[in-house]
Amino acid sequence: MSTDRPDDPAALPAVAPHLRELRRRAGHTLETAARAAGLSAAHLSRLETGQRQPSLPMLLALARVYGTTVSALLGETGGEQHAVIRGAEAEPAPAGGWTYWPAGGSGRAMQALRVRVPYGTQGDMVRVHPGEEWLHVLRGRLRLRLGESEHLLHPGDGAHFDSLTPHRIGAADADGAELLFVHTLLQSPGAPCLGPGHPNPKGPA
Repeated sequence: MSTDRPDDPAALPAVAPHLRELRRRAGHTLETAARAAGLSAAHLSRLETGQRQPSLPMLLALARVYGTTVSALLGETGGEQHAVIRGAEAEPAPAGGWTYWPAGGSGRAMQALRVRVPYGTQGDMVRVHPGEEWLHVLRGRLRLRLGESEHLLHPGDGAHFDSLTPHRIGAADADGAELLFVHTLLQSPGAPCLGPGHPNPKGPA
């Protein structure tokens, strides 16, 4: 899915204020953070000022670079760790046509999210980073590209893969798709998420 366009102004404050704060807290300049996340400094600046909204891969990349979680980037406070997550209490966080709900606790080795994915793909955005990802389709159909293979997943289907495999997702139907998503929060400054135009340790996407 391409995010290089303005979004609904009402949704902009949900993400933008936290990106700059967390970047500075992590000790990154705009240039070093953008390079580590596979973005241009200009694009990251637009994300921080609310002129653009990040997709899920961008949020994952920035969370790893800043040593935090997607929930923190979306402005959710950590609070106490709870074993039970009540769906009725989970606040949705919109970002660039995507919507996220926390589905797991904060401050753990994995992060779980419920994600509503809009129609289309992430364009040329292919991500590569350390760790593992697992997803399970709840509603709609999801297109998943893993390396050179593309898969069409239906409700009830899932995927579990090494995140060093170049990957991207998008909903196959006009009304979008909804999925459960779990990823490991591995930090690896030497192997950040890579965007278009960056060398790929496992070959072309």
